[in-house]
Amino acid sequence: MALKWYVLHTLSAQEEKVKKLIEKNKKLWPEGARIGQVKIPTIEMAELRGGKKRIVKKKLMPGYVFVELDLDDELKRKVRSIPGVMGFVSAGKEPQVLTEQEMHSLFTEMGEAASEEKLAPRILFSVGETVKIIDGPFANFQGVVDEVNPEKGKIRVRVEIFGRSTPVELDYLQVGKG
Repeated sequence: MALKWYVLHTLSAQEEKVKKLIEKNKKLWPEGARIGQVKIPTIEMAELRGGKKRIVKKKLMPGYVFVELDLDDELKRKVRSIPGVMGFVSAGKEPQVLTEQEMHSLFTEMGEAASEEKLAPRILFSVGETVKIIDGPFANFQGVVDEVNPEKGKIRVRVEIFGRSTPVELDYLQVGKG
C-alpha cells in the first residue's frame, strides 16, 4: 500500500464538509483502508472585532483539500462522487501527486506561521510614516509613527490632540495606512 498526497478541488466554503465526508466514508467504504490523512491548509491570524483582538483560522487555499490516498480507478471515482468535490487537481488526465517534501514544507511553514510568537502582522509600518487610527478611543485620528515593536505587534504613534503631540501605543490591527 503506497499512500500518496493528492489535491482535491472543492466548491468554495465546502472544504470542511468534504473533509468530514471523506473521513466518514473511510470507515464505510471497502477501500477505506487506502485513505490516509485529510488536511485543509489553514493559518491562524490576528483580527480585530468589536474592539477586541481575536485569533481566527483562515483558509490559506480556499477551495482545496489535501488527501493521502492509495489511488486506483474505483477509489478515484468514489472520491469524485462526494458532494462538494469538483475533481482532482491534475496535469492532463491523471491526478497530480504531491511529493512528501512539498507537503512537509507547505504544512511546516504554516505551522510555524500559525504559532502565536511568530504570528506575522499583515501590515508593516516604518518610523516617520503617516497612519490613520481605525479602532479605539483615537479612531479617525491621524498620526506619525514614532516607534515600531514587531515582537509585540505594537507601534507608538504621535497624535495631535488639542495642539499637543501625544504618544499613543497601538496594536498593528488598530492602525491603517494613512
